[in-house]
Amino acid sequence: MKKSIMVMGRLDARQEAELAEHFTLLEHSGSLDISRAEVREVLAKTHGIIGSGLPVTPELLDAAPALQVISTVSVGYDSIPVDELTKRGILLCNTPDVLTETTADLGFALIMAAGRRLVELAEVVKQGKWQSSIGPELFSSDIHGKTLGMVGFGRIGAAIARRGALGFGMPILYSNASPKPALEKELGAKRCELDTLLAESDYVCITVPLTQETEKLIGKREFSLMKPSAIFVNIARGKVVDEAALIEALENGTIKAAGLDVFEQEPLPSSSPLPHMANVVALPHIASATHETRQAMAQRAVDNLRLALQGEEPINAVNEIA
Repeated sequence: MKKSIMVMGRLDARQEAELAEHFTLLEHSGSLDISRAEVREVLAKTHGIIGSGLPVTPELLDAAPALQVISTVSVGYDSIPVDELTKRGILLCNTPDVLTETTADLGFALIMAAGRRLVELAEVVKQGKWQSSIGPELFSSDIHGKTLGMVGFGRIGAAIARRGALGFGMPILYSNASPKPALEKELGAKRCELDTLLAESDYVCITVPLTQETEKLIGKREFSLMKPSAIFVNIARGKVVDEAALIEALENGTIKAAGLDVFEQEPLPSSSPLPHMANVVALPHIASATHETRQAMAQRAVDNLRLALQGEEPINAVNEIA
């Protein structure tokens, strides 16, 4: 008898057909809202769940006693209770690696956009305000040769640093990571304390995962350590930064500008001043949002789920099940 799975979006027809060769795809409302009887009925028969942004709670797990695997179409899993899954013998799989380069592209694009004021100056042209040669009030900041500080130096952080060091001759500082001697040799990167990185960097880029230790890692004190000319970029998670402190730093000139792909609340509430600030480039959490990468992420999630439910080792397992 085939095991049963729930598909929660982000798969194409070919990927769903691939899963259907091995498993029964359960019909459902496209929701994981356990207050709905039809959802609870499907969950009761589910061995695997695949999708993104999955609202996994203990109550949902109670409703899915046969559940063996959750395969998320994402790298991050900060909203999923991993310890609870492990305690219940449920495997969690994610999709690192396949989005590293695309996310790094976006991170460096934000460095360039915020540093060179690309969005702001494009609006000057679009609104017909370019009537003569621009003056110093619209000049921007160089990127080449400037110091790039990476808060977090995993796969994505290293890929951004590689673009900066090898493509733009940027000295690299990194913190909040174990020593990386190979990267130090390749890129000339230097490991330092966070305070030192903040004080010495012209561009500060955040790539750490969201954990209890990194929540609001960057706040009012940290912004006060940065140069008034510094550009701040966050492609990690919104909650790594105290957003109120960031807004204050941008308004007061404590830092010069910011490039942001993530926020404390997503989508951004209409009351947020960030999208309306001239010195902010704000994007709708699109770091991995290319056709090629989202396809690769979905395929990795399919492969993880298939292997795990067939009793084989998945490519990317977050937790270990005894």
